[in-house]
Amino acid sequence: MIKAVIFDMDGVIINSEPMHQKAYRMMFDEFNLSVSEELYASFTGMATLPICQKLCEVFNLDTTPQILMASKRKYFKQLFEKSEELNLIDGVLELIQHYHQSNLVLVLASSASMVNINLIFEKFDLNRYFKAKISGADLKASKPHPEIFEKAVVLSGVSKTECFVIEDATNGILAAKAAGLFCVAYNGGHSRGQEYSQADRIVTDFKSLRIKNLKSFFKNTP
Repeated sequence: MIKAVIFDMDGVIINSEPMHQKAYRMMFDEFNLSVSEELYASFTGMATLPICQKLCEVFNLDTTPQILMASKRKYFKQLFEKSEELNLIDGVLELIQHYHQSNLVLVLASSASMVNINLIFEKFDLNRYFKAKISGADLKASKPHPEIFEKAVVLSGVSKTECFVIEDATNGILAAKAAGLFCVAYNGGHSRGQEYSQADRIVTDFKSLRIKNLKSFFKNTP
């Protein structure tokens, strides 16, 4: 019986990837980094610090990952404050409300910083629906490491077999599976260059994840 759902944020709840990409590109320009589309796509789902650590390794930079991270976050904050186009992904609020009204426990497990998570949750009034939020930026390891989802299960208060993950990125899917969780890949077209073959199910709309439809995904579901 499903009692909890663990949500990723970027690409699942909010389509902030274009804004993140713009912030990263601004940071790349500041430090004269020529980052290919292939390399950038490999970062999807990872926290900012390990991305910046990878950049320092790939480009043999003299600066520190922390300086790169501060630059990227500065640009993202500037873009966020000016943006009037940032919206929730179609159908996700209805799904969140549906789960909440059905007494499922909701936990957010995002690689975004807690500052950015709170910006999004306050802007769209999402805190009322979620029992807990966890940021990969506050952990020792980033997706695809399973740590974030292992901690999310603990925060949910249910067992691994009583919850599932909704992810949109390869690194997130790998992290969920490494944590021993059932993982649904949401392929809404908001994250490019991602591989979904390791997911247990792939959906292209959130109506597929309403409780009445979960019976086709799991045994002994509500």
